[in-house]
Amino acid sequence: MTTTHSTTTIIDALETALPGHVDTDPALLDSMTVDRSGHRSPGTPLAVVNAATIEDVQAACRLASEFQVPLVTRGAGTGLAGGAIASPGEIVLSLTGMNRILEVSPENRLAVVEPGILNGALNRALAGHGLWWAPDPASKDISTVGGNIAMNAGGLLCAKYGVTREAVLALKVVLADGRLITVGHRTVKGVTGFDVCALMIGSEGTLGIIVEATLKLLPLVEGEVATVGGFFGSVEDAAAASSAVTAHGLVPSIMELMDGHTITAMERHAGTAVFGGAGAFLLVQCDGPDARATAERVAELAVAAGGRVEVTTDPVEANRLVGLRRNAFPALEAMGTMLVEDMAVPRDRMADAFAEIRRIEDKYDVVIPTTCHAGDGNLHPSFVYTGDEVPEKVWAAAGEMFHTALDLGGTLSGEHGIGLLKRTWLRDELGDDQYELQLGIKQLFDPLGILNPGKVFVPES
Repeated sequence: MTTTHSTTTIIDALETALPGHVDTDPALLDSMTVDRSGHRSPGTPLAVVNAATIEDVQAACRLASEFQVPLVTRGAGTGLAGGAIASPGEIVLSLTGMNRILEVSPENRLAVVEPGILNGALNRALAGHGLWWAPDPASKDISTVGGNIAMNAGGLLCAKYGVTREAVLALKVVLADGRLITVGHRTVKGVTGFDVCALMIGSEGTLGIIVEATLKLLPLVEGEVATVGGFFGSVEDAAAASSAVTAHGLVPSIMELMDGHTITAMERHAGTAVFGGAGAFLLVQCDGPDARATAERVAELAVAAGGRVEVTTDPVEANRLVGLRRNAFPALEAMGTMLVEDMAVPRDRMADAFAEIRRIEDKYDVVIPTTCHAGDGNLHPSFVYTGDEVPEKVWAAAGEMFHTALDLGGTLSGEHGIGLLKRTWLRDELGDDQYELQLGIKQLFDPLGILNPGKVFVPES
């Protein structure tokens, strides 16, 4: 998209309509060109609009439509797919200032919030009401609820409590032309018309801008928490153990797996052999009234699969075991620049997925440390390299890995989204007919193509 208006004209119009909310500081503009994916756009955007109200968002959209200027919505910038990266000629609409809790209703088990509130801060506030919001991405202390919804974020607790779409009742959305719509329902049930609320969840800022969310809450989980640490000789054995947990009808709150490459990186980073020579680590945590019995059954299955296990209900020891998983990415980041990928396969095909990753490593002469949300089959193969540009062989290996996920009955992304990094392969998963239908939906909601252009779909040449 190109505009016939000068940069000065656009910025002057923004400052007139939104006095005190427009920022063109070069350092701030530069920070908008990156997220946690490691990808960087080739230049800085025109300006950042720091919205404080729904009316601010509407004004920004009306001006972007009038001048036909691209508008990129941004929260905390913690995404891993390049979905909120801004490029030259674009306006960034920051929602981090819209961070209020508008309502908490214990009777209805819901909260109404603005999009800029941090996930972790929301749950700290809800704890006083005996409630919590279940989405639990690893970035929960620094990621916004609006960003969670826009990307349909996942996390460690998904296998038991679901991803973000299971925890959203309704949304207020500003469309590209500035109109405000309400989608979804405050009620638990509601089947009137198409489910536009579900369509907005995971739409990555390409269809509309989420300015308010009505969230489905859960009661705080009571009772003790039981944790199992399983140490295995191979990642295939650990994957087989996790599949056995699911096959036996057990539903832990957390089930995470780390391969040997990740363990090696972590031990190098820590300076000690914390995994005792294991080739893979399986972390399982159980909550609720049956936590201890479930953990003991998990331990039996892990031993049967060849694992050495530790079982504890001590919070300090549990934090140590969970900490082994949470420290994986910092250890990998210490090795160099990291491209964290994201794919999901059926849970009974995880061992096959790990075997294919090893094959791809050998073929392309790369090392692919892999962690996994084993409870739902969501793998995070990571590439560590030096320099600012992703090497061509890494992209080639990633492309083959994505097609392997599809061949195993899986998907390109379990939780990170498509953004910039995976748009090349989206048509391969959707097929031509569905891809064109989705382009049509984008055109319907955003006829001028101003909302987050170039993300999700490959730009037309």
